[in-house]
Amino acid sequence: MSEENVFLNGDLSLLHNKKIAVIGYGNQGRAQAIVLRDNDLDVIVGNIKDTAWKKAEEDGFEIYDISTACGKSDVGLILIPDEVAPEVYYNNIKPAVENKEHYILDFASGYNIYYGFIEPSPNMDVIMVAPRMIGAGIIDLHKNNKGYPVLLGVDQDISGKAWEYAKALAKGIGAIGLPRGVAVKSSFREETLVDLLTEHTWMPILIASFLAYFNVLTSEYGVNPETIILELYASGELSESAKAMAEMGLFEQLSLHSHTSQYGQLTRLEKFYNNDLLEVIRREAEEILSGSFAKDWTLEQRVGMPIFRSLLKKAKESKLAEEENRLYKLLGRK
Repeated sequence: MSEENVFLNGDLSLLHNKKIAVIGYGNQGRAQAIVLRDNDLDVIVGNIKDTAWKKAEEDGFEIYDISTACGKSDVGLILIPDEVAPEVYYNNIKPAVENKEHYILDFASGYNIYYGFIEPSPNMDVIMVAPRMIGAGIIDLHKNNKGYPVLLGVDQDISGKAWEYAKALAKGIGAIGLPRGVAVKSSFREETLVDLLTEHTWMPILIASFLAYFNVLTSEYGVNPETIILELYASGELSESAKAMAEMGLFEQLSLHSHTSQYGQLTRLEKFYNNDLLEVIRREAEEILSGSFAKDWTLEQRVGMPIFRSLLKKAKESKLAEEENRLYKLLGRK
């Protein structure tokens, strides 16, 4: 990666005279609003009147309906679910800001811009500051004066300073300008691809392998379900390995395992990494970039999400889920 594609700091002064509206006070919205305020920026919240509204009030924020918040602000951070963002944009955000001379509209994902579900007004700088960190993690890192990775993108640059605003906002939410913080120059297309491809490939592959492992060992080898579930993920060893990957690298972390473990992993890696797996990744990437998945998901939502609900019900009624529920109750986790 070339150095010009990596940013380690931003200029907060670009935001000092601007009012920032955080639209949506969920996990990301709350985290980003709190850190922005702690960095002495002028922050208000836009939300519907639900439990999040009450939480924003408890946290000491001025809170308004979304239209009012956008009308009062110079910068809007869209931190609501992708599936509701287009409706909120056209009903509440666009009418409130389209007559402003200049507005900065920030997205935390590339989805709606890449697929054209949202077409921004011509008076907007349209940027993307996409944290690679959950909301609770953002707050914890902020308390420890540490940064985290973000992807930056620009879709529309009417001011000539959109990239600078993106970097400034990345600094404002605590991602860069701190140890371990880094912003990578990306795009709405690229963020959409990597985000969805994670959800379409290695995550379901991991879950599928867990289900297969569980079913084979319980039905064919008589292994206790509790032993299997603890071995797979419930012990927390998996999360420690993932943490080591983040800290040390994918292959360097192997040194934390025994030689027996390393040999088993590396030799079996050769069995699974093959043309079949590569073809699965290629097909899923093409469905994402072509818009095929977005079309299917949009239709699924319009008809009430029957496939989603059916598959979720099936997963939660699986033998693995049943045994997990029993184990977690014994462990006091439920």
